[in-house]
Formats: sequence, C-alpha cells, structure tokens
Amino acid sequence: MVCGSYSGGSTGLDGSFVGGKRKGSYDGINIIEFELNYSNADSFLKRTMLFFLFALRSIKIALFSKSDLIFATSTPLTAGIPGIVARWLKNARFVFEVRDLWPELPREMKVIRNPVILMLMGFLEWLSYKSAHRLIGLSPGIVAGIRRHNINEDRVALIPNGCDLDIFAANEHAWRPEQVADDDLMAVYSGTHGIANGLDAVLDVAVLLKKQGRTKIKIVLVGQGREKEKLSNRAEAENLDNVIFLDPVPKKELAGLLAGADIGLQLLANVEAFYFGTSPNKFFDYLSAGLPVLTNYPGWIAELVSENDCGYVVAPQDPEAFSVALINAENNRNYLLKAGNNANILARNEFARDDLADKFVSWLEAAVYDIK
Repeated sequence: MVCGSYSGGSTGLDGSFVGGKRKGSYDGINIIEFELNYSNADSFLKRTMLFFLFALRSIKIALFSKSDLIFATSTPLTAGIPGIVARWLKNARFVFEVRDLWPELPREMKVIRNPVILMLMGFLEWLSYKSAHRLIGLSPGIVAGIRRHNINEDRVALIPNGCDLDIFAANEHAWRPEQVADDDLMAVYSGTHGIANGLDAVLDVAVLLKKQGRTKIKIVLVGQGREKEKLSNRAEAENLDNVIFLDPVPKKELAGLLAGADIGLQLLANVEAFYFGTSPNKFFDYLSAGLPVLTNYPGWIAELVSENDCGYVVAPQDPEAFSVALINAENNRNYLLKAGNNANILARNEFARDDLADKFVSWLEAAVYDIK
C-alpha cells in the first residue's frame, strides 16, 4: 500500500522518514508512506501540488515493483496516474476505484472555473477509465458517470462504502460531550468541515432552535476542515451554545460517541452532482451504529432513508424544515428507536463490510485473471 501522511489518521508506521518516505509492515500489509502531509484545511494550490507529487513518486513504485495488480482509488484523479503509466508501459493489470466524479463535482461547485484545467481534468478522467481493466464506482451516480464515457457495463461494478458492524455495533463505551445532558436530543455530524459539506445549514438551524426555546436539542460537529474555524467563530459570535465542536476522534472513540447519540446528520451543500454521485462514509457509520439519519439533500441516500424508514429527509436550504425534523425527533423518541433499528437492519442486509469486501476481492481477482 502506497500512501501519504494525514494528521487525522495513522498508517501504523513510526520510524523516521528517509529520503521523503518510510517503509514498514502493519497488520500484514507492506506500506510505503510518503512524507506528504495532507489536510483539508490546506489551500487548493497546496493540495494540488501534493496530489501531483504523490502521483509522480508513485509511478516509480508502480513500474518497478513486482505486482499482480495495481489498484488506485480517487479522489483526487491524479491517484490514477501511476496505474495508467504502468498499464501502458509494462502491461500491468489495473483497477481504478472512483470515489467522486471529477471534474463534474468541482465544476458544479464552482471550485474550479478555469476551462483549460477542467479540460485537462476531463482528459485525465477519460484516460483513467479507458486504461483500467476494471472499474469500481461507489454510488449509482458514479457508475452512471463512468459508463457515460462508453465504458462497457461488464467493466464497472457498484461497490459502495460499507458498514463496519464490528466497531460500531458495540455500544458499551457510549459517551457524550460534557455540554450535552443525558436527556438532551443529541444530533451528531461526523466528517469534514469543508465547503462541500455546507455546515452553515446547521448553524442556521441552531439559530431557529434557540429562538424557539428548544434548548434540549444539541448539535455536535466532529471533524476538521478549512471551514471549521469560520463556523466556530460564527457560532461564538451568535452565542450558539447548542452547537458543540469536537476535534476528530479515533474510530473506536467515534463509535462510543455515536452510541451515545440520538440521530446522525448526513449533510452536503446543495449541489446536484452530490445527489447520486457521492458515497459518504459517515452515512454508513450511522447505519452501523443503529442511528436514525437526517439528510438535507435529495438523491440515493435520501431514497434509502425514506424507503427503509430510518430517519428524516428535508429539502436543501430549508432550515425551518430541518428544525421541525429535529423537534419531531425530540418529541418522538419511540420513532427514533424504530428508525434506528431499521437503520441497523439496512446496514446488515445491504452494506455489511464483510459482504462488500468479498465482492471487492472477487472483482479484483477477476481483473487479474481476466474472468468475464
């Protein structure tokens, strides 16, 4: 496994970096970790430079390391470059996993406006898809986006993020932040605090809840990102003591927090490409923990919530509907128990990580042996 460094996680390696990288083994996996420290809080230019540096340094490994298969996962799109190079220069078997549609997402979010850059990204997207022997899309919209490039259906598989039932189903270490009372309704958002997440929507809801005197509803935001400081400053300026910010926590500690929560918040900015083109980890964590889910944008996640009766779906940019849903949740604890049970059933029946892992392994083996 070849990766960079990330402040919010650990590869398990603790040796010194030599020549910009360190090697080791953790849990039976041989790891090469580049000294490329990534953070969502970095500027767009810095992150772009890190992405290209990672791709360039990985090319040598892809070309000269003995392997049966090269597997690359995006975003960013540049993650596929080592696989593309090895595919055409040494005829390596290559599988490309698409976690977000680029350049569609940054174009719709207006994060990238330069037509030349968008054209180059579009070419890299096309080349990645055409070079891969097999592809994986993490959502129905991603699979459809891949197929729009005239990719045969038998080369693309839908394998979404899964539910880690072993970690999140155990709730013996349930906890709450000290600002949240045992009888409060605790709504938790766990994930990146970036532009794409649209977390100002939560603060808009918090304003309405305070005005209505709903002081027993607390919103907990866990994570980091370039918008976090701005959000925290706004909450402080508007005296929103019903919003609690927490730093990222390890998965096992997060499992305890979700076990102590009443509802999980699946939030994104109102961008049409998000509706079917994302597969958010946090949603599957909520299902694993048996948490009802409140989501504020339409699409396949909203359809899962509605069809399986495991929470609430509200319209984008509608803080009033959002606040009504939270008030309804506070007043209907029995429904929350029912919706949480439905969430857990959905997790076990459709998104159990072990089952999806079996499908993933079979798909990679098929790529290696060219099995139809």
